[in-house]
Amino acid sequence: MTQFSLRAAAFAALLTGAAGLAQAHNAWLLPSSTVLSKGDTITFDAAVSNDLFVANHAPLRLDNLQITAPDGSTLKPETEARLKHRSVFDVNASLPGTYRIAVVNAGAFAMWKDKATGQPKRARGTAETIGKDIPADAQDVAITQSVSRTETFVTVGKPTALKPVGLGLELVAAGSPTDLAKGEKATFTFLLDGQPARDLDVTVTAGNTQYRDQLAELKLKTDDKGQFNVTWPAAGMYWLDASTKDSKTSVPQAKERRVSYAATLEVMP
Repeated sequence: MTQFSLRAAAFAALLTGAAGLAQAHNAWLLPSSTVLSKGDTITFDAAVSNDLFVANHAPLRLDNLQITAPDGSTLKPETEARLKHRSVFDVNASLPGTYRIAVVNAGAFAMWKDKATGQPKRARGTAETIGKDIPADAQDVAITQSVSRTETFVTVGKPTALKPVGLGLELVAAGSPTDLAKGEKATFTFLLDGQPARDLDVTVTAGNTQYRDQLAELKLKTDDKGQFNVTWPAAGMYWLDASTKDSKTSVPQAKERRVSYAATLEVMP
């Protein structure tokens, strides 16, 4: 794994403060339930791990947690805690409809050479602060802007439409992201800043990777409309991720923007 890994998990791992990682890690949110017949409290695990949905590396920071209710209002988590290997929080899903639960991070990463020693230096920060961390005499400065979204969905009763995100990568389901079943084909669209994300590589991985010799990932690609299809091979929890890069930066001096996305989806029998 490099500093500029395109994986959503790698960027999230950097935000946890972990350094010197020897391999890519997966950032995920795991709900105790994704479909409810009536309102209830749902517990979420949030982690960055070696194995999907097994908290064995580091907790996912919840500083930028966004919980959007079916009516578009923003909810606050209940009983939030950060443990050694995972973060946990509860959501009171009392309204009928579909909820979006996401950790959205935006920032910048800088690398340069120290003029006096020639040694490489690096810094992470926000679009507003990254420039302050770079010395005026720094050499070979390279700044990369990063935008990541890690999310999952929960529906109480009948599914409802999700409000568009508009920034970064966004996954749009033809039906409901909580109405997926084994053997059935699901159609999704990826949007980038609200526009179709064409020719985008997408990876779908079933959970419980610690019990498999191979990841058995599904490798997919979006078409000219940003669409792709998934036929679910088995029931269970899945991790879907995609990433891209472009030059649409809002950070001074940054020539490249890295955008990543990861979602946890449940497939029913």
